[in-house]
Amino acid sequence: MAKRILIVDDEPIVVKGLRFNLEQQEGYEIDVAYDGEQALEIFDPEKHDLVLLDLMLPKLDGMEVCQRIRSISYVPIIMLTAKGDEMDKIMGLEFGADDYLTKPFNMLELKARIKTIFRRTDTYSAKKEDGNVITIRNMTVNLTNRSVEIDGNYINLTAKEFDLLCYFIKNKGKVFDRETLLEVVWKHVGDLRTVDVHIRRLREKIEKNPAKPEFIMTKWGVGYYFNDK
Repeated sequence: MAKRILIVDDEPIVVKGLRFNLEQQEGYEIDVAYDGEQALEIFDPEKHDLVLLDLMLPKLDGMEVCQRIRSISYVPIIMLTAKGDEMDKIMGLEFGADDYLTKPFNMLELKARIKTIFRRTDTYSAKKEDGNVITIRNMTVNLTNRSVEIDGNYINLTAKEFDLLCYFIKNKGKVFDRETLLEVVWKHVGDLRTVDVHIRRLREKIEKNPAKPEFIMTKWGVGYYFNDK
């Protein structure tokens, strides 16, 4: 079954190019919204596999749309930002975007990132339930349905937050610098603050006291590691 992508952008020429490349050349099913309100009306957490979301939109901007989508779904979101808007990129990650591309972007790079996301989600969904539940102290991580519970309470993580947590868990005790985490989890070289933002958001969700973390630890001057003790 073809993956379905929701493209949200108010520039018809951009939409036309994206649609041609992703629908005609890659075989994805495409839905389109030209403003923030329309995006929220169209978005279906049961139908859409990924959202390409422009930052600058009429009616509701990309930040607001991202935040509202993230409140009901952890579908992967790639945010499209204008060149040089570093703070907007960081804010987008804060609101729950998984990745970003700066306009004008390379279509081959966009396709590669989309394929990487789908390859990862397909790998998890293909796994059997047995043997794919990890319990660490009061945390339960289900690799099959990509869910996390702490003390029996569901924790809503974005796709990238879940990937980051799983990578830490599978390599518990090993210290990773930001460059390595960016390459492994995001599959590209970019702004190292992307890692810091996701670490902070992840701590806010899984730690009792984010200022004194018990799971995701910092080794000053080196990087981050996962503590299962």
